[in-house]
Amino acid sequence: MVTYSTKGTCSKQIIFDIDENHKVHNVKFIGGCSGNLQGISRLVEGKTPDEVVALLKGIRCKQNTSCPDQLAQALEPYTQAERERPRKSS
Repeated sequence: MVTYSTKGTCSKQIIFDIDENHKVHNVKFIGGCSGNLQGISRLVEGKTPDEVVALLKGIRCKQNTSCPDQLAQALEPYTQAERERPRKSS
């Protein structure tokens, strides 16, 4: 389970799972517009982070972001490009 603290939205947190096939599951928003956020959660269920980011990134509401945009930001570290990026060794 991943917990992401949002910035600039009515929702305060987003909780989600990424399975072994890199699919998004069990998205829950804490706070915000319940009906709309339940709809977003159902629409992204079973999609890859890449699909969700492509759909939701850049949607604006208040403070130049939105709950869907915050979900996209939460999922960006799990996209294909990020998984393939070479990591710095310490």
